[in-house]
Amino acid sequence: MRVLVLDGYTDEPSCLGVPPYISPYVRLAYGAISEAGSDAGYATIDQWRSKAVNLARYDLLLAIRHVAVPGKYLRGMPASDKELVAIGRGFAGESIVSLGAAGARVSKDVTDSYDRVVHEDSDAYIRDLLIDGDAMGRRRTKDEWRRWLLRGAHACALHPDHGGPLIAEIQMYRGCVRYLSGGCEFCVEPLQGEPQFRAPMDIVAEVVELSRGGVRSFRLGAQTCVYSYMADGIGETETPLPNHELVTRLLKAIRESARPDVFHLDNANPAVIAAHPRESKEITKAIAEYCTGGNVLALGLESADPEVARANNLNSTPEDAIAAIRMINEVGATNGPTGMPLVLPGINFLCGLKGETKRTYAANTEFMRELVDEGLLVRRTNIRQVIPARSCFPGVRFRAEFSRFKRYVREEVDLPMLGRIVPNGTVLSAVYTELKEGGRTFGRQVGTYPLLIGLPYTYKVGVWVNVLVTGRSPKSVVGIVYPTPVNSSSLSMLEAVPGIGRRRAMAIVRKRPFGSKSELQEMMGGGAVEEAALKLLSVDDELIE
Repeated sequence: MRVLVLDGYTDEPSCLGVPPYISPYVRLAYGAISEAGSDAGYATIDQWRSKAVNLARYDLLLAIRHVAVPGKYLRGMPASDKELVAIGRGFAGESIVSLGAAGARVSKDVTDSYDRVVHEDSDAYIRDLLIDGDAMGRRRTKDEWRRWLLRGAHACALHPDHGGPLIAEIQMYRGCVRYLSGGCEFCVEPLQGEPQFRAPMDIVAEVVELSRGGVRSFRLGAQTCVYSYMADGIGETETPLPNHELVTRLLKAIRESARPDVFHLDNANPAVIAAHPRESKEITKAIAEYCTGGNVLALGLESADPEVARANNLNSTPEDAIAAIRMINEVGATNGPTGMPLVLPGINFLCGLKGETKRTYAANTEFMRELVDEGLLVRRTNIRQVIPARSCFPGVRFRAEFSRFKRYVREEVDLPMLGRIVPNGTVLSAVYTELKEGGRTFGRQVGTYPLLIGLPYTYKVGVWVNVLVTGRSPKSVVGIVYPTPVNSSSLSMLEAVPGIGRRRAMAIVRKRPFGSKSELQEMMGGGAVEEAALKLLSVDDELIE
């Protein structure tokens, strides 16, 4: 039987699967199909959109779209409800759809368009259907988890980003250590009960198998807190003691066995960090040593208002978050070879929760002002509105205060912080160009919450370049290809180099090619501005057309 896993993409609070990411969910399903003896196929929703995949070739279809948070995407866009309906209704064979925790909010048109709807693990479901002829829905076992991820690594070779910016999301565990109290009111992870941890050797084996298949970038994500991985006191306390020696060995083993180009993590509970500063600092040191630069540890504060925290059983206080931010800054704020700091904190705010008042936004603003006054750095401040995946919420009712808070963060916090993180003249390495728009080109480094990087001219997409930063906005930077090849660059590229300008760029174009930098130096003159501009140019490198 020919079975297709159609990747409608994943965007959950703890798991990424929108290009260039590939989620563990689709790899697990691919591995389960393969182990069941069927002919497994994999394609993305973007390949379906471009008619690069023929659904008629398959007997069985499993569409997976797990989107639980609103997102903005540079290129890959999760499958829409309309697209899922068209796919389900147009497929001649048996069709299955998996919608994750957000499935409860999906229109009936979507679910009615498929023969089967999966509410538990789609990989276990399709295995049972293929082997037993029917499926009731269940969770995968730990051994299935291990086997199917190893087999599912082969799906990556079928992803359009394979050989380029593809990054595999690696799940460390499922669930949350705060399941004892039910956890944060908005989050579905605590509902899974006691956390299920994957063995360190299984995680390393998966990374090695993916690496053998050509995947060069990895993120240990799809979990609620990296500091809580196999911590001591699970089931007894909501702030267990981090197992820093085990986490350090895991990170070191991945680094040494796969030698990844990009190795990042995500998600940390500031309450755990604050409760156990020594052990948490040791883990942060290991992250800085064994992972690659540009790492971001997202801290789930959600609200600095204690009333909102109580009403929604949030996991952290503002004091916890500031303590965690201080420690991560102390260890990881130094810029590494990528041009980005080794590791910085991110901070999450969730608006529209229960108990929210106008004072909530004043408390959030004061929290961010304290970070600025103390000189602390936060790489990413994520401000989003709550989605009722688990409970009903009032939503954002104080629109003026909400807008004022966002504006303050973007203009008074994000912009100056970004200027300190990547000041002008910083060289960001291995930027992958992804999109041309309005005479500009946009790209990103591969990794966790990468900066959007704009070139003020058109340039080929799908190539790797180094970019020298020349300016910024609150959430992105502007730069030039570094070095800029003087003999092959367009006029607009030369004009964008600081110290060149349009008149000198036109003169360069008229007099090139230059055989050496000394010829160019003679033409430019010997002033300080000209000397600075020369350091940004190259006469040997050819521009990729």
